[in-house]
Amino acid sequence: MQAIGFYLIYGILWLFSLLPLRILYIISDILYVSIRFGGYRKKVITDNLKFSFPNLSNKEIGEIRNKFYQHFSDLILETIKVQTMSKKEMRKRVVFKNLEKIHKHYNADKDVVAVLGHYGNWEWITSFSLHIEALACDVYHELKNPYFDRHMLKLRSRWGNANFEMKSSVREIVRLRQKKQRFVIGLIADQSPSRTKIQYCRPFLNQNTPFILGPEKIAKLTESPVVFFHMNKVKRGYYEVNIIPILESTKDADQYEITNKHVDTLESIIKQRPELWLWSHKRWKYAENRHLNHAN
Repeated sequence: MQAIGFYLIYGILWLFSLLPLRILYIISDILYVSIRFGGYRKKVITDNLKFSFPNLSNKEIGEIRNKFYQHFSDLILETIKVQTMSKKEMRKRVVFKNLEKIHKHYNADKDVVAVLGHYGNWEWITSFSLHIEALACDVYHELKNPYFDRHMLKLRSRWGNANFEMKSSVREIVRLRQKKQRFVIGLIADQSPSRTKIQYCRPFLNQNTPFILGPEKIAKLTESPVVFFHMNKVKRGYYEVNIIPILESTKDADQYEITNKHVDTLESIIKQRPELWLWSHKRWKYAENRHLNHAN
């Protein structure tokens, strides 16, 4: 049944991906109306926003929620488009502004850990591999449906980057270093760890929040500098990625220093344009004493 369901949906998505983006954005507008008035995860999104911005009125919360719905609709159609999108079009739509902050590291025989959040269009940021000489790779969580899992891996490796499943990522990194293959590894670091794997909590968006420590552990293991990918939406269908240095020397970094720095960076970015973050995710489902008594 999983195979039948996948191939039915895949055929439809592939046909949609053949449409130009200007048509897909018309479909996105229709989808936006559907999910807005259908109340897609409305309680989760509203609660997340209210906890994060306790000083905002209900009207202001509603405005952010609706802007998120619009961006989320675009994100779905933009992800579908990846299947048949050309390299030329992707280069035009995702611009990396300051690549010299990456080049200088692998030119000095150093690997780079690039941290990002579920912000902007994280599926399009895999096009980073089109802009560097080092191997671009990223870490992912395996999907339950093996057919959709293979499909998403195909999309994420479309531009030549490597994909490592979370549980095998350290082994793959060691293998690359043994081969003396320079790499830039991207890690989405704002997922919620499972309850049994929570190792560190800190204030984030006015809430007590558990964070994964993967980027910090990999950076210290490989003694790699850490940067943050800030993917800003310039206009519909166009993004700019600003590469923000987090820490140049990680070998002797204090415990949680790297994590705190990239979390602070993400929080600052979200506050600038909150509608571009993934508010529909149950980010705080395992947080103990979620609501802090003060605003950050």
